[in-house]
Parts: sequence; structure tokens; C-alpha cells
Amino acid sequence: MQVPLMDLKAEYRQLRDEILPAVDQALESMNLFLGPNVQALEEEWAGLCGVNYAVGVGSGTDALILSLKALGVGDGDEVITAAWTFIATIEAIIHVGAQPVLIDIAPDTYCLEPALIEPAITARTRAIIPIHVFGHPADMDRINQIADQYDLYVVEDAAQAHGAAYQGKMAGNLGDCAIFSFYMSKNLAAYGEGGMVTTNNDELAEEVRMLRNHGQTARYEHHLMGYNSRLDEIQAAILRVKLNRLGWGNQRRREQAALYNELLADCPVILPYEAPGAHHVYHLYTIRTDRCDELADHLEEQGIGFARHYHYPSHIQPVSRSFGLNETALPETDLAAAQVIQLPLHPYLSDEQIRYVATTVCQFFA
Repeated sequence: MQVPLMDLKAEYRQLRDEILPAVDQALESMNLFLGPNVQALEEEWAGLCGVNYAVGVGSGTDALILSLKALGVGDGDEVITAAWTFIATIEAIIHVGAQPVLIDIAPDTYCLEPALIEPAITARTRAIIPIHVFGHPADMDRINQIADQYDLYVVEDAAQAHGAAYQGKMAGNLGDCAIFSFYMSKNLAAYGEGGMVTTNNDELAEEVRMLRNHGQTARYEHHLMGYNSRLDEIQAAILRVKLNRLGWGNQRRREQAALYNELLADCPVILPYEAPGAHHVYHLYTIRTDRCDELADHLEEQGIGFARHYHYPSHIQPVSRSFGLNETALPETDLAAAQVIQLPLHPYLSDEQIRYVATTVCQFFA
């Protein structure tokens, strides 16, 4: 049996009859510049997250850059975050002229370890970027408490956490602002690129709106040196169709994760952890073993897709040496990089496929 890590074609087959008319309508209108679908998606996403404002931008990476710029983070500043993330989190800090200060992760959730934040704070620290890794929210109460004490901004990296929640509040409404990515593999995914910034701060929202559109407040009236980072109208039309299935898709992911947990309970692997008060949306289903490389080979031989996020974490990437990031000791990050592997999980995966994957994993250890 072949079991791909994800199956974008299966989703498209289910939604094709809704997506094509939505795209056609957008093209027939030719209102493609921050048009009605972008505006409607912004309102719908703000409503889902429980915030006052959502601003559509070109990508999740752009959302990070524009958020930091709008907060005034720049040259000489420091931003505390984790290396256990896609390089975009680090890139955004570098691109605004600030210095990433990397701290380690909690070994159970893989999210930023709050106990390590305060020792990393200096007079130059301006912000903290907690990452809701794999769909599990970071420990935001403790992070916000520290941020309040030291007058720091909190920017949620919710690129993998569409629909996740913490203590009853939605991801996207847990800091000064938050960013989302609509990259094709996300729980809510465009057929291309897209991103969103969410916030309750009206001045920050307006600043991001200007920055995404060349600093304009009106046509040919530029108040900032901005960027070309507008969410595409066609992608917004697609996202609005798919948004209707996000709740169902996340619930299906949670059901699949529960089935994996049941089937792998007696297998010598560490299963995903869901902290009290957290609502995990399982962007990725991650297990842990010290025989990760061998297991990966076995899965490939049996036709099963897998991933190794983040086998090569951000602080040891070649580019990171230029900024001294490779000098940071991050033992939990390094250990996770050697031990974690992601199994197939997406809403269109069948229970039969999950049972085959779980059986294959258990047979390997047997």
C-alpha cells in the first residue's frame, strides 16, 4: 500500500466544483487588487481568531517581516525565538535588521521553553516570537507574563496553527499580533503563497496595510517605504472555499491522531503530547525514537511517506554561521532533530491507511 505524507490532489477532487466557480467569478470581475475576496477573507479570519483585524499579505514570511517592521523592531534590536522552526522565522528578524537570540525548546511540546526567556533578555531585547510548532500552541500565559514584565512585544508564529487554541483563546489572539502562512501544505492552504497578520491593535493593523502596499494610504499617496506584499485575490477566493472545511479538517486530524495514539500505544516511540489547556490541530503528527534514521528507511521501503522536521535546525544552517547562531548551545533542539519523524496525516487519509502505517511502524520495532 502506498501512503503519501499528504495528498493535495485528494482535497482538490473534493472541492473542485466549489473552487473553480470561485476562481472564475474572481476572474470575471477582474477586481484583482485587494478585491472583495481578500476583504471578505480578512473579515472571516479575524472572526475565526476572535480579533479585531486581519490583514492579508503575500506570504507567511512577509507577515513576519511586516509585523516586526510595524512594531518598530529594527537595527540594534534583539528578538528572542527558537531555532526549532522553519528558517523564515529567523530570516524575518534578520531582514528587519535585528539579531535573533535563540533559546531551547520544551522536550514535550517542542515549543519555546518559557523558563529560558528571562535569562536571554538584555537591554536590546524588543520582542519574543513563540512558535506554535506542528499545530500545538506555545505556553502563552507564561510568555506573556514575562513580556509584560519587561515591556516586550509578542508576535505569535502561528504558521502551522490554523484553528489551534490555548486556554480557550484562538491562536492569532494570544499576543500583540500573530502571523499565519497559507502555504500549500498548511491546514488552510492556498494553491500558491499567502499570509495573514492578526491583531487587536488598530495602529499596527493600519501600519501593516500600508507596508504591504508600497506605503500607500490612497492611490499614489505614499507615507512609508513599503513592500509589494498583497494577498492575491484568486488565492483569497480559493482560501474562502477551503475555510469552510477547516473546522472539519482539524477535527479529522485530531481523530486520526487519536487513532495513531491508540495503535502505537505499545510501540517503543514517544507519541505527541497535548498540554493541559491546549487544543492541538496536528499540522504534523510527530513521533520520536532514537532509531529515527532506520525507521525512515523502513517506511520508505514500505511505500509510506514521512518528513523530518527539523532534521537540520535553523541554528546550524550554513547561513546562520554569519550571524553567530551556530554558537548557541541548544541541546533539546539538537536531540529532537535527531529523533523526530512525522507520519502521514491529513483529512483525506483513510483509517485503513493509518492502520497500515501504524502496523508498519510497530513491525519495525518488533
